[in-house]
Amino acid sequence: MEQIEYIRLEQKILESLPVRKQRSNKGTYGKVLCIAGSKNMAGAAYLCAYAAYRTGAGLVRVLTPEENRVIIQTLLPEAVLTTFDSKDPDMDVLREALVWADVTAIGPGLGKEAWAEVFVELVLKEYKKPLVIDADGINHLCKNQDLLKECKGPVIVTPHVGEFSRLSGKAIPDILEHIPEYALAYAEEYHCICVLKDAPSAVGFFDGRCWVNTTGNNGMSTGGSGDVLTGMIAGLLAQKTEPLHAALLGVWLHGKSGDLAAEKEGTYGLLARHLIEYLPGAMSFHGK
Repeated sequence: MEQIEYIRLEQKILESLPVRKQRSNKGTYGKVLCIAGSKNMAGAAYLCAYAAYRTGAGLVRVLTPEENRVIIQTLLPEAVLTTFDSKDPDMDVLREALVWADVTAIGPGLGKEAWAEVFVELVLKEYKKPLVIDADGINHLCKNQDLLKECKGPVIVTPHVGEFSRLSGKAIPDILEHIPEYALAYAEEYHCICVLKDAPSAVGFFDGRCWVNTTGNNGMSTGGSGDVLTGMIAGLLAQKTEPLHAALLGVWLHGKSGDLAAEKEGTYGLLARHLIEYLPGAMSFHGK
């Protein structure tokens, strides 16, 4: 694959941070819906929703199976919680939640269950607002990627290399050699924003531009890190950040949070939750 010219994603992107108004309320900063989690995977939903809140979203709602009720209500009492019976999910519950949301994130911890595939397909066909697709949302998307071309709202996909291999059919070693090129090629083919996660990550935009990140470290190679990024991007979108800027900001802040965390926690024991804890510090670099 021929190499492309790319733009370095640097601290200047913080100029795109949404402005906090002096007089405001939770409605001012938007409503995020996190369709996430499955039995024994409540943590993914928690990390995604918590990151959306900590990035500045006004209200975050978690749509997850009933098995996760106690865990989510305990870990994140600030979240609005809607649960469903995973053995007999009510599609009207999903549709009502989509109407409520200003932005939706789908995929973290959803698993391979049949209901998750149906949820992903319905969201892609019916949702008209900004959408972030990650993790198992991407794995279900593999079965019908042409649905991306039918989406009525902006879409950001955030695959890691393994997920991108399933999407593209390309071998992982080949992808690793051409991260920016593949991020851009996918974005152009499916008219979306593609955040291809690696070290470093690349963000491809369908107009032919591509950015490569300058923050992050190997301590971030830990379970839940991608769920945090999804929530961060969704939280920025809820505050009416342009989709491209939300993706770029999310990627840079995610990496910067990891760098700040590594300074204090080290890279061996860095956890996904640390990225959220150090996010305010990363955002404080705005104006410096």
